Amino acid sequence: MLKTPVIHPTIMEALGRSGHFAQVVIADGNLPVGAMSGPNSTTVHLNFKPGLLDALTVLEGILEVCPVQGAIVMDKPAEANAEIHDAYKKLLGDVTWDEMERWAFYDKIRDKNTTLIIQTGEQRRFANLILTVGVVKMAEESGF
Repeated sequence: MLKTPVIHPTIMEALGRSGHFAQVVIADGNLPVGAMSGPNSTTVHLNFKPGLLDALTVLEGILEVCPVQGAIVMDKPAEANAEIHDAYKKLLGDVTWDEMERWAFYDKIRDKNTTLIIQTGEQRRFANLILTVGVVKMAEESGF
């Protein structure tokens, strides 16, 4: 029996084996995750229907159980709306942030460091997010 905010057994198992610099992907409902799997990744489908579960809810849950040190999103065309990126930045706080060209972003998902891909029911475009797992710091280590 788990007493954490996230109780999905496959997600918890994959996060448990995700060490420093591992990548966790929160995918929108349009990402072809079957073509994105890397050699070490586990895919979890949470996209029951459009909008359920959304990417922000999943990110909030991940942040409650896993340290994150960086985030990458896909570059969007200048005319496109990606307000979700602002919401991600607000939730993530002080982490490194990067934007990556579309095909390079897809290759990054397929990287051997990707341990978990969570497909959500998120319908907003450009909502795919790659998180870099950080380290759990002890109280006396907060200075670095």
